[in-house]
Amino acid sequence: MEHVDVLVVGGGSAGLTVSRELTTRGIEHVVLERGRIGQAWRDRWDSFCLVTPNWTVRLPGGDYAGADPDGFMPRDEIVAHLERYATALRAPVREGVAVRTIERGPDGFVALTSADEIHAARVVLATGAFQRAHRPAGSDSLPAGLLQIDMDAYRNEASLPPGPVLIVGSGQSGCQLAEELREAGRDVVLSCGKAPWAPRRLGGRDLVWWLEESGFLGQPVASLPSPAARLGANPIATGHGGGHDLSLRTLQAMGVTLVGHFLGAAGAEARFAPDLAASAAWGDARYREIIQQVLRVADERGLPRPEIAEPASFDGSAPERVSLDGFGAVVFAGGFRPDFRSWLPWTDAFDDLGFPIQVDGASTVVDGLHFVGTHFLRTRKSSTLFGVGDDAAIVARTIAERTASA
Repeated sequence: MEHVDVLVVGGGSAGLTVSRELTTRGIEHVVLERGRIGQAWRDRWDSFCLVTPNWTVRLPGGDYAGADPDGFMPRDEIVAHLERYATALRAPVREGVAVRTIERGPDGFVALTSADEIHAARVVLATGAFQRAHRPAGSDSLPAGLLQIDMDAYRNEASLPPGPVLIVGSGQSGCQLAEELREAGRDVVLSCGKAPWAPRRLGGRDLVWWLEESGFLGQPVASLPSPAARLGANPIATGHGGGHDLSLRTLQAMGVTLVGHFLGAAGAEARFAPDLAASAAWGDARYREIIQQVLRVADERGLPRPEIAEPASFDGSAPERVSLDGFGAVVFAGGFRPDFRSWLPWTDAFDDLGFPIQVDGASTVVDGLHFVGTHFLRTRKSSTLFGVGDDAAIVARTIAERTASA
């Protein structure tokens, strides 16, 4: 049995930044990682790369320092960056130790792990933005003999059986996968929902620069129309090939078959809602909102207004039924959800969507429990490589203050 001041669960960007901030404040801690450092990044598909430019890698004490700040690091380079970061920090990371559950103990918490029990006065959960893949209603009606996987199980085009592929979900990952498979020669059907889109670059600057400068990425949950909006898709983007435009229009031009949102299957026939045109129109409305923010920033900074065109015409006609005979696979790319309740005993510490009930990363239900790296913890960028450091510093400061006053 071991006793520590703070237990950090998760050895990715969130856990490492928390470790750095705790070390800076002289607080004893240990970081447990179920796999290896950056395991969540290692689990991405083979051709995965950042969707934000390299210059957005702003971990405290670990900014990107390579020769291509406007490029987009592939998966293995992201992992290598995190490994170097952990080494430079001398972070007390224990790899290959999974936390089964955490319970209340006499002096804080007791973590039951794959190795031993660890007693900690405080716990920081840094297990990633989301943990559980989401499948839509009706997914269990698909033919049993057809390969069905979630996005986190996809590795590469060759790993899928021959035949066309149905992708359910048109957010960032779904659109990136549709493009990749189509470029590999696959026939692809993409079941579309509502997702924002915008050009990769505007006025010689990446879209992310404009979103950061506009304050959009710093918006809190309170700025959303409802708490459920936290589950909305991010603007469609890709970093492949140095970054380029990606949208329903570019995919349609490539020959990807676009359909409405997935309703389920009847036998070997998949059914889709007649809402493709409406979803595209919703995305166009978000495009115009983003463009207005870009123009506002240009005016405020005295920059030339970027040349921006109205969206091209879009063919919203789409089949409502597609035979799945001969299809090789269905890939669910409908996003992920929080999954804290599946392994923690405090069901009341999380809201109806599974997000922690907290203020500045500190649980308001379970004293001594903290979170970093959770989606929309404080702002839109809380779970990103350029936002997690701010949250880690706040959580570490709170722990230091409460420890001192205990």
